[in-house]
Amino acid sequence: MNIAQIEENLKDLIADYDKDEFIYDLLLAYGLPKASITRLKKGSYDMSDNEDDNTVSWKKRVYYRVEHQKDLHTTLMDLADQVKHDQRFIVATDFKTLLARDVKTKENLDIPIEDLPKNYDFFLPWAGMEKTAHQNENPADVKAAEKMAKLFDEIKKDNPADDPGFIHEMNVFLSRLLFSFFAEDTNIFADGQFTNGIASHTQVDGSDLDTYLNKLFATLNTKKNDRKGLPAYLNEFPYVNGGLFKDEIESPKFTRRSRQAIIDSGELDWSAINPDIFGSMMQAVITPEHRGGLGMHYTSVPNIMKVIKPLFLDDLYEDFDKGHNQPRKLIKLLDRISQIKIFDPACGSGNFLIIAYKELRRLEMKIIRRLIELKKLAVGFKAKEEQHSIIPESQLDLAESYEVELFSRIQLTQFYGIELDDFAHEIAQLSLWLAEHQMNVEFYEEFGRMNPTLPLKQAGKIVHGNACRIDWERVCPKEINEQVYLIGNPPYLGARNQGESHKADMDIVFRNYENYKDLDYISCWFLKGSQYIKNSKSALAFVSTNSISQGDQVSLLWTKIFEADVEIQFAYPSFKWTNNAKKNAGVTVVIIGLLPPGIRKDKFLISDNHYHKVETINAYLVNGPKTIVKKRREPISNFPEMSFGNMPNDGGGLIFSKEEKNNLLAKQPEANNFIKKYVGASEFIRGNERFCLWIEDSDLDQIGRFPIIQDRIEVTRKHRENSKDSGTNKLAERSHQFRDTNTPSESQIIVPSVSSERREYIPTGFLGTETIISNSAQVIYDPEPWILGVITSKIHMCWVRAVAGRLKTDYRYSKQIVYNTFPFPNISDQRKQEITQCVFRILDVREQYPSKTLAELYDPEKMPYSLKEAHQANDDVIDKCYRYRPFESDEKRLEYLFKQYEEMIEAEKTKA
Repeated sequence: MNIAQIEENLKDLIADYDKDEFIYDLLLAYGLPKASITRLKKGSYDMSDNEDDNTVSWKKRVYYRVEHQKDLHTTLMDLADQVKHDQRFIVATDFKTLLARDVKTKENLDIPIEDLPKNYDFFLPWAGMEKTAHQNENPADVKAAEKMAKLFDEIKKDNPADDPGFIHEMNVFLSRLLFSFFAEDTNIFADGQFTNGIASHTQVDGSDLDTYLNKLFATLNTKKNDRKGLPAYLNEFPYVNGGLFKDEIESPKFTRRSRQAIIDSGELDWSAINPDIFGSMMQAVITPEHRGGLGMHYTSVPNIMKVIKPLFLDDLYEDFDKGHNQPRKLIKLLDRISQIKIFDPACGSGNFLIIAYKELRRLEMKIIRRLIELKKLAVGFKAKEEQHSIIPESQLDLAESYEVELFSRIQLTQFYGIELDDFAHEIAQLSLWLAEHQMNVEFYEEFGRMNPTLPLKQAGKIVHGNACRIDWERVCPKEINEQVYLIGNPPYLGARNQGESHKADMDIVFRNYENYKDLDYISCWFLKGSQYIKNSKSALAFVSTNSISQGDQVSLLWTKIFEADVEIQFAYPSFKWTNNAKKNAGVTVVIIGLLPPGIRKDKFLISDNHYHKVETINAYLVNGPKTIVKKRREPISNFPEMSFGNMPNDGGGLIFSKEEKNNLLAKQPEANNFIKKYVGASEFIRGNERFCLWIEDSDLDQIGRFPIIQDRIEVTRKHRENSKDSGTNKLAERSHQFRDTNTPSESQIIVPSVSSERREYIPTGFLGTETIISNSAQVIYDPEPWILGVITSKIHMCWVRAVAGRLKTDYRYSKQIVYNTFPFPNISDQRKQEITQCVFRILDVREQYPSKTLAELYDPEKMPYSLKEAHQANDDVIDKCYRYRPFESDEKRLEYLFKQYEEMIEAEKTKA
């Protein structure tokens, strides 16, 4: 059910409704299933307590009442107090007024009932279209996108073709409409010229609107001197061109509804839209499945600033501050920013380019304003024959003689992009034009002059194509001394989520390399970007999922990047990347800035808007040597082997919940001989209970007495036989057992494979022989106790945070990339005994809280002081294994660990 249909349904409903059927017809208007509405009417879905027919309550949908006796507002409040089935909307009406409340967003609707069609968007969640959120969002953007969504639906209904040629022409057509709406509200066209022209010169049924628009668009592409025989109402339009109206396309066919939708859209105030947000919202217009929140696709301005400020804007403002009283430096800075190139090789609808453009224009205005101020100062001081103590006389002379030119030197041709999606590519160009005009208006308001908007110039070089297969130098050529800044938020896609086309892109980009199949798709942009800026004064900063700076991806990717002789100049370690829309992705990301060595001296790690100056930033985004930690099969330190826990590969046959185990033992208590506790990360940390069958080959002759166990073994056998994996098929021969059958002789250390990054320590511990550890944890069988002290120490956690992979932000503990690579010195037996005592103390403190789970004990906000104290004592002993002088911080611990890792690797090479 699209927006246009919903609005039309509501118009039909209000025109002629049955009061007894009103609520049911209202729900049907939003596309809710007829069968469900029928069950609601018959009472099987109606959860209201009232026996009268005036109240309807449908779980998660609506709480509705017809009220003629009481005040409607009081009725609505009463209903709100009675909600107990998660109803999304509360509705009350006397069929003159309709009141409603959205329980989720806390929004209210209070309208004459005949105005319901105008407020169709209030109940859109019934149709699966969540309303946008919007703390800092411009309502004009949302409203415009909603209007365009309705218009798009109507046009598509009248023009059902979907071949690539038609889709491209539709994309261009929508871009022209958007520009025309904007132009008539911002003095590019006369006020209302576009919309009024349609209303005045086309048939109401829309039959000739396509012909009218074809003529109009041709007119906008024709210079005034070249126009002949045009009617006055067309000839009054200015010459636009700039590429937007260059190509001849056929406008789609129209009906009365779609023509009216264009006129309705034109009635909005398009001067208030934000091109940096609006472009992304328009992408949602042409993909109805994304209508869940018009606005959910854009990147917020504060997040874009995280990229462009440290990449180039901070540097430009530093030059501005240094030259504040020196016209020569300010003039030089104007010249510099007029030559900078900004390049987004995955530009989408142009958000990053637009914000970069606006910020450069605003800096330019500040420079011009300061030059004007200095000129006035110089003239004033010269007239009084005074010496200014701050500004040197030579600078005053220059300020007085310099003629400040009141025009912008920043051109759209300085902005470059590549975008795979055709509509986004068109919208990116349009959004740049709109942004240019808005900045021209700002310039005019400041200085009384402005660059002419028409005719449009080329809107940068936004190329429609696949960035993985295009030569970036052809899109944005650069000279050695030119400053090109690559920015953007390229597509992520983990190695397991890539389609065939993405894998083909990876094959092309990494064709000269081995071992890249497990890399994220975004690695293509980092590799191509590092090769692009090599041996130049250019730089890049991309947003990425944090996975490329963690775990095995570091060795797979960064060795290749550093081959291009670039270095990390700044970085934001992991943080949540969100926007202002209701359904934002909230993905955990990093921002990494790369440039060739020697261009900038200072390097920064940035968090919470604080810049921390460091000597070197390595691939793990920490201050430390450029060491890349690689997987190892054996520990680099003198540690016992760590193994994965036992994988069942059973299709659920060998695993029991607590209830299932109790039911089995209630019937056959002697089956307890074949059941053991089954503990993985969740069970160990959160105290959940599961159990498993653990049957030795020698026990098989007894299993016939237990039908339930036999059934479970049969489930496992079928699962293994039906698998496409030959190794799993072979396991069907012993379907009474796990794939792995590892058990300790005396004890075992469990290390959860995934643990919350909020915790200061990963909860680890000892388990006995009666417990089977699952493959969601790592295991050390029959270890010396001091090993647990090392694993649960602060310095080991520093290593985990630096080199481990992540599941979102949670740690993924791996034996090959974390445990086996952890550098730990050889220590004396006495030191081992000291650590052992610390371990027992930690375990003793845990036992003092038998009712608390490890998740509760290791919650950083609830961790008992005695447990913190026990861990601190252990940390102090472990730190002394490295050096007697205490570490000042975790950063210093990590620096020490990387150096020790390097030394141990070198020592191994020497022995070899």
